[in-house]
This record gives sequence, C-alpha cells and structure tokens, in this order.
Amino acid sequence: MADILQREHKQKAGVHKSKKASLRVDLTPMVDLGFLLISFFVFTTTISQPKAMKLVMPDDNDTTNHSLAADSKTLNLILGANDKVYAYNGLDIKNIKDLGSDSKSMRAAIIQKKNEVRNKYGKNDEMIVLIKPTDQSTYSDVVNTLDEMLICDVKTYVLMDAEKNELNQIK
Repeated sequence: MADILQREHKQKAGVHKSKKASLRVDLTPMVDLGFLLISFFVFTTTISQPKAMKLVMPDDNDTTNHSLAADSKTLNLILGANDKVYAYNGLDIKNIKDLGSDSKSMRAAIIQKKNEVRNKYGKNDEMIVLIKPTDQSTYSDVVNTLDEMLICDVKTYVLMDAEKNELNQIK
C-alpha cells in the first residue's frame, strides 16, 4: 500500500545529516471506495419514490348525475380560520356546530354520523361527507380532513367550495 523509498548517501566526514525518506502512497483502494460510495448513492436515490395521497377523480365520460343523495346521509364540514371546523347534517345549516380545532371532535362527529346512517339505512357505506374549505383555511387543514376520511373509513367524500350562506353562518 505505501512504500518508503530511501536514498543511500555516502558517508562523509563532518556533521551527519538525517536521511530523507520519500513516501509513496498507493491510492487504488481509495478509488475503489469512491466508486462504491457513488454507486451506493445512485442506487438509493433512484429506489425512493415520492409518496402522495391517492385522490380518486371522477370519470369525465360518465354522464349520470351522481350529485343526488339523501340529505340525511350527508355531513357538511366547513374548514374555517385558525384550524376551526364547523359541521352540520344535510341541509340543517341552522344547527351548525363549532368542532374547534381538535381532530378528535371531527372524528367523533364523523363516527356519530356513520352510526346514524347505519341505524337508519342498514349500512354506513352510503354516507357522504362534503368538505368545504374557506379562504381562511390552510392547506394543512384540508390534508388533515382528508386523513380523517381515511382513518374513519369514509367511502364517499367531496371537496367543494363553501356557499355564501355557510360563510355567513360561521361568521
């Protein structure tokens, strides 16, 4: 790996000088290590895939009207300012509830609605949640709400704009 080369000097009378040794380092193992590191980083960066939430989009060619649903099967979630969530059932906007900014209260409202739909219709798969972010809500509010849909196993949910009467009701 490394050799020490020494030169021989003839002995002369007088002061003895120390012998100078030159050092020759073999860098072949360092080159091998460099290629191993490069190949490792190339391999690990190409394997990692970006992770994103799966969002199911409707088919543009489907002309049937899927917007018709029973009011008793729908739960409206309005995402307001300061991470606040407001909820009401069906068209009953006068009984809007402030769920606060806690995800547990949103989860409780979703589970309660699922139980109501199950008791009335026999199965809770027909429940529809309408998620309505306002201009004051943040992107993280929407993502947290979509996460709650996955946690509570809500099959059908719609992301839509809040109406004027809903905005007036939460002010």
